[in-house]
Amino acid sequence: METKVLTVQDLAGVVSIIDVCSARGAFKGEELAGVGRLRESFLAEVKEQQPDATQAPVGVEAPVVETTEDENSD
Repeated sequence: METKVLTVQDLAGVVSIIDVCSARGAFKGEELAGVGRLRESFLAEVKEQQPDATQAPVGVEAPVVETTEDENSD
């Protein structure tokens, strides 16, 4: 069996995907705790491997959340 290795960039990518999905409302309320724990676990590993990592994981752009004009109005 071939051993496959996840890179720090893979983990950072998953964190970014979770952030985008969360911003778009892709998770149900009862799923949020589990998703949050998984995100924090991956983010902790990214920070451990790359101590200089800031809010957005290295190599991954911060998610862009699109809004409509209706969402921006009062």
